[in-house]
Amino acid sequence: MGAETKEYRAEARFQRVSPQKARLVLDLIRGRGVEEALATTAFTKKRIAPAIHKLLTSAVDNAKYVAGEQGADLDVDSLYVKTAVANDGPRMKRIRPAPMGRAYRYQRRMAHIVVSVAERPAAEEMVIQAEEPKASKAASSGKKTAARKIKTAAGAGAATGKKASKKA
Repeated sequence: MGAETKEYRAEARFQRVSPQKARLVLDLIRGRGVEEALATTAFTKKRIAPAIHKLLTSAVDNAKYVAGEQGADLDVDSLYVKTAVANDGPRMKRIRPAPMGRAYRYQRRMAHIVVSVAERPAAEEMVIQAEEPKASKAASSGKKTAARKIKTAAGAGAATGKKASKKA
């Protein structure tokens, strides 16, 4: 097989946004090219979008730096967003006044956001990788369908046997 592509990442921890809201923006950029992802985050009207834009820029800068240090040849135009996740951070517990001297507790959520970029493999490598799984998938799916046919045939026979015994 070909050489594995290196993955470059950047993290933004303790962001004052709920992970659910951050995932709305991350879902827009996951799997896209870096230039398209940067344009998307620049024009997205969510409060976390500028932080994700900065994070994505940092991941690209990390890729340039590491490739320069290792002497590797990196094509920045072929970079894409491989993974983009927002995990739960710590929660801040707060209290809101309630009627009759009581208090309601609520939580302010934080997120740890991780973005990683990788270089897209060359077109020849993608064709070779795409052909290999098809052959193994076809072989395994044939076995599954044969097993299903046997189970359904056995199940149908058992069902008719039960009906016959109930009628008698």
